[in-house]
Amino acid sequence: MPLYEHVFLARQDVSSQQVEALIEQFKNVIAQGGGTVGKVEAWGLKPTSYRIKKNRKAHYTLMNIDAPPAAVAEMERQMGLNEDILRYLTLRVDAHETEPSAMMQKRERSDRDERPGGFGRGGFGGGGYRGGRDRDRPPRREEPAEPVEAERSSE
Repeated sequence: MPLYEHVFLARQDVSSQQVEALIEQFKNVIAQGGGTVGKVEAWGLKPTSYRIKKNRKAHYTLMNIDAPPAAVAEMERQMGLNEDILRYLTLRVDAHETEPSAMMQKRERSDRDERPGGFGRGGFGGGGYRGGRDRDRPPRREEPAEPVEAERSSE
């Protein structure tokens, strides 16, 4: 059977118990379709990049699914009908990851220690032109090689 990674976003005003109930509901849909759900990671309440159906935050959840395409299609159909689900994304993968996902691992900000001054990106120091690369900088005006004398109109 094909392997899938499925992420869905639930509304910010539902409780974590309701999110767990949604997970169980969708696990049952997959099981009825002849598939299994492996790892489930609840990433918690996180801000979204933009407002989705008047929500600025959402409960993010990842599910690793091993199921036939019909079972996944039925789960997606039910998610589309459920008003607590804001968005969902299902990707077909070659293999499931066994270790925790990148969202669950703590990110260490080693780039702050490597930069001069230890201030990281954009902090103090470094100053100068903030527009990106030098090629993006507007060209400088060059002075003419010979000074041009002004015309004398009073002669």
